[in-house]
Amino acid sequence: MDLQIQADVLVQKIKHFIIARTGRREKESTPEEFYLAFVEALREEMMINWTASTDTMIAKKPRTINYLSLEYLPGRFLSNNAANIGATELVQTVLKKMERSIPDLMGCEHDPGLGNGGLGRLASCFLDSLATLQYPARGYGLRYQYGIFEQELWKGVQVERPDGWLLNTNPWEVRRDVFAVSVNYRGTAIHGTNVHGENVYQLEDSEEIRALPFDIPIIGYSDKEDFSVLPLRLWSTKESPRNFKLQSFNAGMLDEASENTSLTDVLYPNDQSEVGRRMRLKQEFLLVSASLKDIIRRHLGTYGDLSLFKEKVRIQINDTHPALMIAEMMRTLTKNFNFSWRDAWGTVQECCSYTNHTILAEALEVWDESRMQDLLPRQYLAIQQINSDLCNAARTKFPNNENKVQRISILEHGHVRMANLAIYGSHKVNGVAELHSNILKEKVFRDFYDLFPDKFTNVTNGVTQRRWLLLCNPELTEFISKRIGKEWAHDFPTIAKLGEFAADPETQKEFLQIKAKNKQRLVDFIIQENPVRDRKGKEVSRAGSLNTAALFDVHVKRIHEYKRQLLNALHLIMIYQELLTSPDKGGRIPRMSILGGKSAPGYMRAKQIIELICAISRTVNEDKRSNGHLKIAYIENYNVTKAEIIIPAADLSEQISTAGWEASGTGNMKFSMNGAMTIGTDDGANIEMREAVTDAWWPFKFGASAQENSETHDYRGWDVYNQDEGIRRAVDALKDGTFSETEEEASAFAQIHQSLLENDRFFVLRDLRSYYEAQKKVEELYQKPEAWAEMAIHNIAGMGSFSTDVSIRNYAEKIWGIEPCPPDLEILKKVREEYSEHDRCRIIKQ
Repeated sequence: MDLQIQADVLVQKIKHFIIARTGRREKESTPEEFYLAFVEALREEMMINWTASTDTMIAKKPRTINYLSLEYLPGRFLSNNAANIGATELVQTVLKKMERSIPDLMGCEHDPGLGNGGLGRLASCFLDSLATLQYPARGYGLRYQYGIFEQELWKGVQVERPDGWLLNTNPWEVRRDVFAVSVNYRGTAIHGTNVHGENVYQLEDSEEIRALPFDIPIIGYSDKEDFSVLPLRLWSTKESPRNFKLQSFNAGMLDEASENTSLTDVLYPNDQSEVGRRMRLKQEFLLVSASLKDIIRRHLGTYGDLSLFKEKVRIQINDTHPALMIAEMMRTLTKNFNFSWRDAWGTVQECCSYTNHTILAEALEVWDESRMQDLLPRQYLAIQQINSDLCNAARTKFPNNENKVQRISILEHGHVRMANLAIYGSHKVNGVAELHSNILKEKVFRDFYDLFPDKFTNVTNGVTQRRWLLLCNPELTEFISKRIGKEWAHDFPTIAKLGEFAADPETQKEFLQIKAKNKQRLVDFIIQENPVRDRKGKEVSRAGSLNTAALFDVHVKRIHEYKRQLLNALHLIMIYQELLTSPDKGGRIPRMSILGGKSAPGYMRAKQIIELICAISRTVNEDKRSNGHLKIAYIENYNVTKAEIIIPAADLSEQISTAGWEASGTGNMKFSMNGAMTIGTDDGANIEMREAVTDAWWPFKFGASAQENSETHDYRGWDVYNQDEGIRRAVDALKDGTFSETEEEASAFAQIHQSLLENDRFFVLRDLRSYYEAQKKVEELYQKPEAWAEMAIHNIAGMGSFSTDVSIRNYAEKIWGIEPCPPDLEILKKVREEYSEHDRCRIIKQ
């Protein structure tokens, strides 16, 4: 259909929906009313394909992957969905016809507050690729009312505000009351037996809550009409009155009264308190229990019984948060469906697989045994039996090695180790980069690898090139497509052909022009949208003039000590000190340092690092002596939408984690495919990226290797401090008042100073000189724009294997054993005909 005809049809639908929903004409509608009508009109085609995708899976009965994750960070849906079905130009044409602006339309949509960082962003990229590649799949998560939090920086101090992403109607979700389920906590486990004479347990006097599902359509990318749409089902306890304990409320026990309605209020309640820890465990079981009930309901609706369950169902445990799936499935199969314990265990292991995303001990999740027993008595009894079987298997293979058995055990010293449960209950366990997977096998889970070597594999992470290049960097997209075609959008390895143009002067010139435009866009955003606040949260200033010719040095990610934002901060101090003391400004080129990210609410050292960076920024930006050479901006409330502005503008990507600590990283991939050069350690996926790009085009590697770090046992920050005058001056600036204006700041920075010297467990000072020298190489190369552009283009060309399309194909082949299941064309035709008939219906009064 002609674009103008399509646009006219869409215009009429928008006007129809505005009148039907608001009782007002289009010209009188508010931006929010217009946005809701626009989405409703645009998503009609998507809903047709969603229906056809669902009906096809019911008809063809494929093996299906059910992806469980406590986090998703999808970003805004409108622009991404329009791009995925090739409707971007249509959207622009309609808005022009209706005299509406794209910024006003997009401004009505909020980033869904469903995740925190890389884990949630990866899960969303996976769903995009599952839909694009047309695999039979469903996502499960929780519908957080207030997200993790909205970050404000009050003179550098992080203040957590509720993320009001659901304040207005979310037109992308569909409420499914008919599929609500009950989830039970606490109570008394009453012993019984199943038909096999094995132990099962009834639950009496339990605390029952209602989980209500909301479905969000995930639209696959396609230039054809048979694009797939998959559901992301999010559970909420907010909308169910039975979850509110009115008697407790009337008795004045307000916390107890609202605890269960608040279960899905916030992602990752602060676990510094008993209430926070209890809420976290209840959240995880809510996801597991509600999702398993839904999976079984759908299977029974298709097959009538569970005899084919282990053949048709696959469940991916994304990190340890959904690990209770192992215990809950065992309990459900043996109690509700009379599986023998042995048959149930075979089914669980066949169905489940586990992805580990971190080696951090605090993120591997260890729950207090008594808390587990209190909140989940039946699941705890199942874990006891599972653990007995595991320990017996370990003793059989490793006789007379009780220490190894204890390390393998799920239950140990009053704790329940969730990673151990996930590993034992899964048929496959994967890391997310080669280095990370090797560390899991050789160190973190070495005992399990000795016991079950065939379980372990690797699937390197990726990102979706559609959101992180096609959508967020349209000019670079056009630049690439006019040279190598458009196939890369759905077949990213073809991006390698771009390398053939890297040495072409005109290609280099155009690349640099595009980068300059993206940098100006970011500068405009920082000036207009990134406030500087005082101690009371009042906006006191915005950034002044910013030089787009400067090196844009970007470090945006979750704040954690191992990600080493502190290393970056110390380097900025060293630059600042050189600018003040060197007659020629140390030969420094102009640098714009851009940082951003949130700290977990209870992570005090990370919050101190944010405060330090903001203090450095304040001092440097106000000092005329460094003006023109160094500017620093901290991006408040970093999220997906802001990343889509920041990443295309970056010249330099900071991927500087302590080698051996970052599982993979995905920001590194986004920056590289947008033409940023990487300064990084050999950590996570950096290694595979370097190997793909080759060392010739990856010049800024620095720091100790993972092996060198693991073999270091006598390192002291004091030694580096005493031996390196430049580092000593920078470290001492943390306590000499250079950057602190208050006693609170002085105390926080002194604590950082002390930790660097006495407990530098992430080797910040040891790698600082190597990092400093690599940054000098950055500045030398940046002064040669053509050479810089050539290297950057080769980096883009080397990213072909770092698409989640590649990752998902690896999961499908190596772990899940699933095949694509595109919408059946006959089914799609029938759905479209039925919808078209309905669409012509009007109630007309004669």
